[in-house]
Amino acid sequence: MNFDYNPDLLKSFGIELSHEQYLENATKTVVVGMSGGVDSSVTALLVKLQGYKVVGLFMKNWDETLPDGRCTADLDYQDVIKVCERLDIPYYSVNFVKEYWDGVFAEFLEDYRQGHTPNPDILCNREIKFKVFYQRARLLGADFLATGHYCQLQDSKLAKAIDQNKDQTYFLYAVDKNVFQHVLFPIGHLPKPKVRELANLFDLATKTKKDSTGICFIGERNFKSFLSHYIESQKGNFVDLQGKILGQHDGVCFYTLGQRKGMGIGGPGEPWFVVGKNLERHEVILAQGDDHPALYADGLVARELNWLTNLPGHEFPCKAKVRYRQPEQDCRVKIEGDKVSVIFDRPQRAITLRQSIVFYLGDLCLGGGIITEVSPSYHELGKALPEVLSV
Repeated sequence: MNFDYNPDLLKSFGIELSHEQYLENATKTVVVGMSGGVDSSVTALLVKLQGYKVVGLFMKNWDETLPDGRCTADLDYQDVIKVCERLDIPYYSVNFVKEYWDGVFAEFLEDYRQGHTPNPDILCNREIKFKVFYQRARLLGADFLATGHYCQLQDSKLAKAIDQNKDQTYFLYAVDKNVFQHVLFPIGHLPKPKVRELANLFDLATKTKKDSTGICFIGERNFKSFLSHYIESQKGNFVDLQGKILGQHDGVCFYTLGQRKGMGIGGPGEPWFVVGKNLERHEVILAQGDDHPALYADGLVARELNWLTNLPGHEFPCKAKVRYRQPEQDCRVKIEGDKVSVIFDRPQRAITLRQSIVFYLGDLCLGGGIITEVSPSYHELGKALPEVLSV
């Protein structure tokens, strides 16, 4: 396979690169974080095609054996080896199982014990991928760490990916902004089909591999069964807003605000949704209807803030989202010391404590924080919802 300078090929995949730049790249080393998936494989390919000295680095963060005796991490590493050998680049493996447990999983479990629904992918990026893994890459002599995240950098500032359906800036807001000076996101300007096209063009071993889902480095699980291995839950009651018992649940930690499925509560009328939790009484509070006023609030307070760029002021309008798949919502932000108060233009559904709010100004990700307070719901205020609701 020929990996020599090919400006026409690069241009067909959105990269303008002069021969002088190609030769300059040859003096720089890029360590690519390789997971065994197609995105990180194509990341390594693109870096190679741009003339950099490339090293593949795989990290093992979770130690578990499948029923047939195979280790999931070892299977992924075998794919990394195949891709690196195809690209003719050296590869290494590092073990961060302890760091992942201490820096990510322990906090993840503690939040669940407190009845919250944390986002381990955000912690994983901050504590593992762009901290200990980044530091290991620099120790190996890397000028840059490259990863297969769908996002871009504008003057070392985090910006959204071209493929809005794949954009991952929400998960990267908590990373130290100084790290981005030594990071590359080679596939952030490509839609996912073009990434698959490159993998097929160069016959990479991961070209048809499905995207990973579920918890960062742990994968897709029966969540209740998985958590039960680590958390001792206490059964309690499903109750309605008037306190009437509707049924029994297996533990408050297994349910999140806005959840519809998995309660086993039937009967006449609209479906039931989780609208609140009372940890002391071991109660999960339900209400009927996707647009029940108990699910909606106008604002929130966030702390544990991380800003990635200069802000427009102490009070400013922008867009924000309180969960990954939510379209960005217009809001007004007011900075008050170590916290921000946020008021949305439209009521927001299922704002959840201990999840993240992330702010945007155009394509730039401004940063974000952890939701620590939610404004009273429309049910608590005794107010009717406006006709136009949040998505």
